[in-house]
Amino acid sequence: MKRTKRFVFDTNVIVSAFLFPDSSVAKAFEKGLKSGTILLSEETLEELQKVLLRDKFDKYLPKSIRQAFVQKFEILAAMIEITETITACSDPKDDKFLSLAVSANAECIVTGDEDLHTLHPFKNISIITPTMFLKNF
Repeated sequence: MKRTKRFVFDTNVIVSAFLFPDSSVAKAFEKGLKSGTILLSEETLEELQKVLLRDKFDKYLPKSIRQAFVQKFEILAAMIEITETITACSDPKDDKFLSLAVSANAECIVTGDEDLHTLHPFKNISIITPTMFLKNF
């Protein structure tokens, strides 16, 4: 079966899903991997690696395991070249997720970030929570 649905998961959702594998966020992430394609850009991948390797996460898992997750995720996800740069979010650090979603014609952005939720829908792209993703996909 060809997977055609394309999803953008923000960094905090991916980090939470990895660190807390029994959470509803992890279930949403797993569903995204199984039911479609999760998208990455160079900028979102760089942020994921930077955030996940912060010392504050040492209490959960060793850096080597977190680094291995990033490498595996990079293989599982689809790397997208940004063709349209968006500057619409009240938090400019979140514009990279909008740019990725628009450039890749994503179905939705999965996030817990209110700065992004206030833009829902953005150019016909849904901006939803992990719980909403579980219910709708």
